[in-house]
Amino acid sequence: MNYKNLYIACVLSSALLSVGSAYANEPDPGYLSQFTSKFTQGLSNTTTGLIELPKNVINISHDENIFVGLTWGVLRGVIHSVSRTVVGAAELITSPIPTDDYISPPYVWDRFSEDTRYFGIHIPGFWTTYGPLDDGE
Repeated sequence: MNYKNLYIACVLSSALLSVGSAYANEPDPGYLSQFTSKFTQGLSNTTTGLIELPKNVINISHDENIFVGLTWGVLRGVIHSVSRTVVGAAELITSPIPTDDYISPPYVWDRFSEDTRYFGIHIPGFWTTYGPLDDGE
């Protein structure tokens, strides 16, 4: 075998072996993308936090009955409305600082039949429904 062919074979095989692996992970979003996402989440959660009230009444009425929905659902809806509005304002203020989402689901209308969770905490409770997209228990 010719030294030139051996050299070409070595160069080609080393080039093929030195190529980096391709991963299926999504690329890390840029700062501007994270900023706009957090800003829009904060703005929408601050303005639409009151939708938590009918959301909880509907979900608890669907799971149990209308009486429980109109009592426990209203109480829980008021608590979640205030919480989503306050956390939305915090997201709006801290939007220049890149962090994880504070609320799951991020918008009140996303996965409407699921309960709202804050800061990734799974609080077990009666009439709690977590969806398959959030690793709920």
